Amino acid sequence: MIGVLALQGGFIEHIHALDKLGVANFEIRDLNDLERNSLDGLILPGGESTTIGKLLCNSGLFQRISDLIRNGIPVLGTCAGMILLAKKIINDDRLYFQSMDISVKRNAFGRQLGSFFAIENFEGIGKIPMTFIRAPWIEQINDASVQILCRRDGHVVAARQKNMLVTSFHPELTNDLSVHQYFLDTF
Repeated sequence: MIGVLALQGGFIEHIHALDKLGVANFEIRDLNDLERNSLDGLILPGGESTTIGKLLCNSGLFQRISDLIRNGIPVLGTCAGMILLAKKIINDDRLYFQSMDISVKRNAFGRQLGSFFAIENFEGIGKIPMTFIRAPWIEQINDASVQILCRRDGHVVAARQKNMLVTSFHPELTNDLSVHQYFLDTF
């Protein structure tokens, strides 16, 4: 069963994508949700990373989810989820799970008005639609085990390392389910 962090941001769209794929899922809002459900994978959705970070701490979920990630639970982090997983945030002193060997730049493609749609090649999938909203990008890869999966205008916008898959864009905001399927098939 896939757990979707449901504290803030675009979690419901991930749930709809998983439902369309016929994958059992549940919302994670507090520790009880983790205790009541069997967890085979985790999605950290887009949203506002500082808000999600505060809510993770306030809800008591931060340490439990951090432990799950470090112990190898497959995790998909989209947009803010990428920021939460990064070891370093170039333009912010805050740090969160620090589990993926990448340095990211918040709002790298611009603010809300700079949101856009693109089609790019995603390694292992092919050309897919991508929605970027206040999107970060990976500024630096800090370990050779990080695999680049997609670039946009020369910037890394999707990568994977060990049990983690991250995207700058929001795959849940298109009708294309290939990134979710890739996540499910890969881990």
